[in-house]
Amino acid sequence: MFCSLIAASLMWAVGLPTVFAQDAEKKEEKPAEKPAEKAAEKPAEQPAGPTPKDSVVHLDNPARVCVHPGTGHVFVTSRQGVFRFVPETRKIYLEVKGFPTDVYGKGPKYNIGPLGCTLWGTDRLIVPDGSRPDGEELVRVYKVEDAVPPKPREEGEAEFTLGPIKGSGETPKGEGNFYQAVVWKDAIYVTSNGDDTKGWIVVSKIADGKPGELTPTIATKEATQTDAPVAITVSPDKSELVVGQMGEVSQAGDALLTFYNADGKLTKSYKTGLNDITGLAYSPTGKLYATDFAWLDNAAEADAKQGGLYELVIEGDEVKPKKILALDRPTALAFDKEGGLYITVFSRGKDTGEKPAGGLVRLDPGL
Repeated sequence: MFCSLIAASLMWAVGLPTVFAQDAEKKEEKPAEKPAEKAAEKPAEQPAGPTPKDSVVHLDNPARVCVHPGTGHVFVTSRQGVFRFVPETRKIYLEVKGFPTDVYGKGPKYNIGPLGCTLWGTDRLIVPDGSRPDGEELVRVYKVEDAVPPKPREEGEAEFTLGPIKGSGETPKGEGNFYQAVVWKDAIYVTSNGDDTKGWIVVSKIADGKPGELTPTIATKEATQTDAPVAITVSPDKSELVVGQMGEVSQAGDALLTFYNADGKLTKSYKTGLNDITGLAYSPTGKLYATDFAWLDNAAEADAKQGGLYELVIEGDEVKPKKILALDRPTALAFDKEGGLYITVFSRGKDTGEKPAGGLVRLDPGL
């Protein structure tokens, strides 16, 4: 589908190039000239605060973003596959192609592909998938180089493949919707919600540099009585897993912020008042930020704009969310080594139906 993707270096309103996902480099082909296009319109009615700057537009339902700790290259998953954005050159490349497509959601439904991306060290990329039926979903681990590869690899060309988790007594339908991963205490932890009666965090133990079997380990819904563990990160002192329970998409304000110790025991659970936490990340200064997708049933434009970027301020037994920026269906966030913040969003401006409306934006350092 994307074998004909070509390069483009395009100017945008603020004087920096905006990159278009459908123009991703194959690298082995000579870049073709393209006329300049205007960057997508910014969402209306944003509160005063930092201004998001478009890095990539026309992404199709981008689900996750992660930043290489050495090169600063930005990896993004979307229905189109896995992309690599190079900030220095303002170019985007298709890194992994050929994922299937699945339909996800209640009320508003979206076509999705791979859902997650996490760097394991500096040379491996973990990609939890959501493009297959429950019981067939996989977590892929790819070798990545500092340099952009000569051409995109196929989805199946992974160094390691974890899963699937077939139906069993613990998860009758089989596990699926692998959202996001973290590497913590010699194991890979992945949020999932194929079995929505349990809301599993599944775990793969790492031994001798190799991941082991993917096993349902922490039943978050049993612990919290709330659906859908999606966002996951590790506390700054590395002592706890930090998980965002998205909650039921038809219920407003039910998202939770939760903490688990190394034994998988729930240690803290906070109501946040947010609708659907999809991403969590600590800033270089130790502040905790979340994206709220605000996935409400009627999907009216006004409801979608309830979503945004929040700082989650913990005071005693409460979380007080502080809205930083309004965004239209944000899905994930990741800080770069300069302290800038990348955020994936399902919509950047008006969706004409001709091109995908999603994008990757960046906020300048300072959060």
